[in-house]
Amino acid sequence: MKIYNSLTKKIEEFVPNEEGKVKMYTCGPTVYHFAHIGNLRSYLMEDVLEKLLRYSGYDVKRVMNITDVGHLSSDADTGEDKMLKGAKREHKTVMEIAKFYTDAFFSDCEKLNIKTPDVVEPATNCIPEFIHMIEVLLEKGYAYKAGENVYFDTSKLDDYFVFGNQNEEELMVGVRDDVTEDENKRNKNDFVLWFTKSKFEDQALKWDSPWGTGYPGWHIECSCISMKHLGEYMDIHCGGVDNIFPHHTNEIAQSESYIGHKWCNYWFHVHHLNDETGKMSKSKGEFLTVSLLEEKGYDPLVYRLFTLQSHYRKPLVFTYEALDQAAAVYKKLKNRISSISSEGDVDEAAKKEWHDKFAEVVGNDVNTAMGLTLVYDVLKSDLNGATKRAIIDDYDYVLGLKLTEAKAGTGTDSEHADEDPAVVAHVEEKIAERAAAKKEKNFALADSIRDELLSEGIVIKDTREGVVWSRK
Repeated sequence: MKIYNSLTKKIEEFVPNEEGKVKMYTCGPTVYHFAHIGNLRSYLMEDVLEKLLRYSGYDVKRVMNITDVGHLSSDADTGEDKMLKGAKREHKTVMEIAKFYTDAFFSDCEKLNIKTPDVVEPATNCIPEFIHMIEVLLEKGYAYKAGENVYFDTSKLDDYFVFGNQNEEELMVGVRDDVTEDENKRNKNDFVLWFTKSKFEDQALKWDSPWGTGYPGWHIECSCISMKHLGEYMDIHCGGVDNIFPHHTNEIAQSESYIGHKWCNYWFHVHHLNDETGKMSKSKGEFLTVSLLEEKGYDPLVYRLFTLQSHYRKPLVFTYEALDQAAAVYKKLKNRISSISSEGDVDEAAKKEWHDKFAEVVGNDVNTAMGLTLVYDVLKSDLNGATKRAIIDDYDYVLGLKLTEAKAGTGTDSEHADEDPAVVAHVEEKIAERAAAKKEKNFALADSIRDELLSEGIVIKDTREGVVWSRK
């Protein structure tokens, strides 16, 4: 298996620290609001990576944090506390906000067929671990106290900018609203490990520490939570490209200063999902969530397919037109698979051959588009129906599209369970063609498709829930 390593900027052969076992960490959500579908692109691709590793024979342990304290609206330790902002917005406590949006996040993940990591740890569970790491960093001379806060001293490192170019734009710096210069810092890039003197007098969550009552900085949590569950050597650390600087840069700085050796060998970063105006965010335009897509009639797995059609290291532009195209592809593909007969016995030798081909092709830097192409290659092959279904089911462990389940996303399959699957697939394909024609305002073609189906004894009807069909 090969993977692009953001640290070396090369596609490298993946070699874990311990043969056959993978320790994997995912930067989890800050649970102050719903996740938008841009956030969820990263979790989708990380889910594919984990499943691909398991598919390739590795024993994977994956850990994810939940940020419920310490994350300010700027990733550079300035701005408003995100959790407090959510609590004020909804007139709830911070912990009520955290519980609600943690549940909402995992509900979205379930709809997108994203596996829950083996370990999910909220930051508020690990205050003793944070304090201990900070104490060690102070003892080693990598941290200092100033203005009642504790900071990491980046001047102590030979190479702080481990990911390379220091240009802010190229480093995908996170949101930077309300940036003010922190006069307590010795160096511009120093970052907070522990706040005791905060500009938020009503800070909701505070703990006693050797430096006074306060709360942890954001960056410290991922280092501590990963080491708590994975130890001092990690194989793969995942996140969005906007985490590269300063978050992941700071994680490496504090972690390797604490343990005294290299911490993580491979860094996996997923690129942005943009809307047509630029980077997607919660603060502008229509707030694109999984629930909103459902309200508009889309199966969440259509969005999963939409993301899999592109490579994770390329920016992806979201439009409803593109999602409509993905919906048509998804429906047609599922109906085509449902029309495969189950005749014959599974050819185990052929299944293994196709399994190995998928592991090799998709295993070349998580090439999901090629994985989808292989599904079509299986459909076009001369294998018997039972073998085709077994191979596609095998592939779908990684793709996660529920390809061999009967429902095609519109509910029509269950309504026509007694129909010949080939007829169902034909009718659904025509309905999709008619929808595309209507979208292009080619009403003559749309009418001709309706008439064609009518001549075959099929009546179609437009409803608020979508197009339904029945026999005359």
